[in-house]
Amino acid sequence: MRILVLAPYPAYPPRSGGALRMFHLLRALAKQHTVTLLSFAPDESAAQALASLQNLMHLQVVIGPSPRSLFQRALTTVFSPQPDMALRNASMAYTTALHKLLTDQQFDVVLAESIEMAPYLLQVRKAGLYTILDEFNAEYLLQRRAALTDLRRFPAPKALIGGIYSLIQWLKLAAFERYVLQVVDRVIVVSAEDELALRRLAPHAKLHIVPNGVDCTYFAPPTKAPPPTNDLVFVGTLDYRPNVDAVLWFVDAVFPLIKQMHPTLRLRLIGRRPHPKVLALHDDRHIIVTGEVADTRPALMEAAVVVIPMRIGGGSRLKLLEALAMATPVVSTSFGAEGVAGLHNGEHLLLADTPTTFAQAVSRLITDRAFAQQLGLAGRTFVCANYDWTRIAPRLEAAISPAAILTS
Repeated sequence: MRILVLAPYPAYPPRSGGALRMFHLLRALAKQHTVTLLSFAPDESAAQALASLQNLMHLQVVIGPSPRSLFQRALTTVFSPQPDMALRNASMAYTTALHKLLTDQQFDVVLAESIEMAPYLLQVRKAGLYTILDEFNAEYLLQRRAALTDLRRFPAPKALIGGIYSLIQWLKLAAFERYVLQVVDRVIVVSAEDELALRRLAPHAKLHIVPNGVDCTYFAPPTKAPPPTNDLVFVGTLDYRPNVDAVLWFVDAVFPLIKQMHPTLRLRLIGRRPHPKVLALHDDRHIIVTGEVADTRPALMEAAVVVIPMRIGGGSRLKLLEALAMATPVVSTSFGAEGVAGLHNGEHLLLADTPTTFAQAVSRLITDRAFAQQLGLAGRTFVCANYDWTRIAPRLEAAISPAAILTS
């Protein structure tokens, strides 16, 4: 088949989140089909980095989109019926490039990566082409959780502002996602939880689960692993709102309890673009804000425990799959493990949702290293059997196969 993929900037080499998902799924598609990728890049250097993808597929890059100021976002929050995510990648240059591709070439399927690209998919739909949306999250649900989390902290002024913003985006996203689900031909979702959430919006939408995955060849512990350090490790984009919330909650409510039991432990926060509130936590002794690293494997390999204290968000956590693939013991909230079907508390990781139980779970893994090692090995066995990208690719193929299209 001839597949046209519409993508936001799929950072290359991919290191986190949607970029990893896009890279691995598009690489799998390119092995079986003729793939053309129409992608944004923020600048010329980013566009040059993407050029390596030309070895896998046809590539066309549009510089942009132009950044939107806080004032512009505030205006659209108040006056536009569209959610912020539907406006984020608006670009006349991209629209022109898309129109030219559709005029000059023939495609069997157009696949949009993330709800941010859905407005372009709706343009394509009007041209009568078969359309598929890859939803990274049930976005309205993410904003709903963020709104409720902030509004519970009322009357804190910043929490109130954030809560009102998320409330407005929640309502707009619910309406926008409902419309998109009803119009496009097929929607790919990352988890059963997201499928259920989106089906509440559009009961008759054609949804197909293609989970996030992990490269178990790349994320693999060495044959002789060094002894763990005294580091608790959190990995994630550090200006992403759910991650910022997770870090602040952990440092405020959980870490002091852990320090009472294990004074020598320290917390390492690893990820790009640390938010000012996260940077302010760095004290060079107990909390180390590392920022972005080229390779997270050494930190995961040496971690005493990887902590995933998520309270809001959606989809499924690449950070969780990568830690488990490295056979690192993990303590997560239930939200943090959401979207990875088949994980069992006490067998593959430990789950805890309150400060006290989270601290106790970390302490158990620090104290009982044999159990921690057993948990880590079981976690790796599980994810490599079920969530390696080689296991995920056939599910994507099934979602876009001619048979699936004919039955839509």
